[in-house]
Amino acid sequence: MSDMQQPSGEPTGQRPMRTVKSFVMRAGRTTVGQQRALEEGWPRFGLELEQGMQDFSRVFGRTAPLTFEIGFGMGHSTLEMAAAAPEQDFIGVEVHKPGVGALLSGLLARDMNNVRVYSCDALEVLRTCVADASLDRVLLFFPDPWHKSRHHKRRIVQPAFADLVRQKLKAGGVLHMATDWQPYAEHMLEVMNAVAGYRNLGGEDGFVPRPEERPVTKFERRGERLGHGVWDLKFQRTE
Repeated sequence: MSDMQQPSGEPTGQRPMRTVKSFVMRAGRTTVGQQRALEEGWPRFGLELEQGMQDFSRVFGRTAPLTFEIGFGMGHSTLEMAAAAPEQDFIGVEVHKPGVGALLSGLLARDMNNVRVYSCDALEVLRTCVADASLDRVLLFFPDPWHKSRHHKRRIVQPAFADLVRQKLKAGGVLHMATDWQPYAEHMLEVMNAVAGYRNLGGEDGFVPRPEERPVTKFERRGERLGHGVWDLKFQRTE
């Protein structure tokens, strides 16, 4: 979603400038169970933007490969990935409270300790809380494609986004993106191929087969039954 900001020094009658954010606000009711998980799980798993720069080895109490996921939705994939890789640590960011509650509920039920959660703009978390060259992976699965041409500027995958992620990845770290909207997949490929400091891990068409570590969602299975495609992209930081 785009945040409207009035630049300093501009007449108030002019149109405000837009700042791309990592999320789109969605309507949704938090269930009783999700609210309970928010209350019980946030003190254990929640992190705040206001805490500033984090040493995640201290947060998790160990040094382990670290994945940062932008917009985990209802948290099903995050939970599955983290459960399948207990030797790795995961930072998930999602602004939608029902989704945060759902993930916290799953973490509590499984008594997992390798996930921490932010509930705010993921790009602000990257800028404010994540040290440079500290992430092994950044995940961006099925972001809003902003279908209309006049809205393309709101897409999260832009050159500035790619530069920010590269700054936070370790050398050899990977940005993994997936979308079910082919024009957005082509946009992602165009943006990433033009940015310095990355190597495309895809084949001749620029895309990779669905990696085993990315869980298939119910939404994706439904799309496959309807003949919809899914495109995965992986770009590795080289410098």
